[in-house]
Amino acid sequence: MKILGISGSPTATSRSTWLMQSLLGLISDGADQNEVLETVELRTLNPSALLNADLSSVDVSDAVKRLARADVVVVATPVYKAAYSGLLKVFLDLLPQEALRGKTVLPLATGGSVAHLLALDYALKPVLGALGARHFFDSIYGADSQFTRHALGVYDIDLPLTERLAQAQAQINRWSLSIQATTTALDSSCTA
Repeated sequence: MKILGISGSPTATSRSTWLMQSLLGLISDGADQNEVLETVELRTLNPSALLNADLSSVDVSDAVKRLARADVVVVATPVYKAAYSGLLKVFLDLLPQEALRGKTVLPLATGGSVAHLLALDYALKPVLGALGARHFFDSIYGADSQFTRHALGVYDIDLPLTERLAQAQAQINRWSLSIQATTTALDSSCTA
């Protein structure tokens, strides 16, 4: 199973990126050898290529190829003005129409208060669905008050948010096991 984390934050010390990295860390700690955990931080991609949907740019092309290879995609974004980041929007706009077909997606967002929680359901999920995503893990939303920032952009996350990350990890593990069991059963019936 290949898991790709996409960070749509324009800043280096982002709560949404930290939350995504924390989740990927949990998954990695319990990962078997078949799991590949990669990340794409959109802020590091060539901005001109992103804005012009220039897929000939090596870094943009590589990000799209990594997305194509992924089974699970964790999409992390800060919420600005009740929607996902413009950086994430630019990236999603350059993807092929069916780029998320057959993938399971976990939307993850952070924002100033819980008042922006529904941005996941009303702004982000419809766009991901338009790109072919039909299977979603439970979304995770973190409000600013759930983070304590320390030096060098390191954050502590409160207990309810930590528990949500653990639930997401368990959900992904169960899904992975069911996929492996189905694949094993199919392989067995093909060789019988």
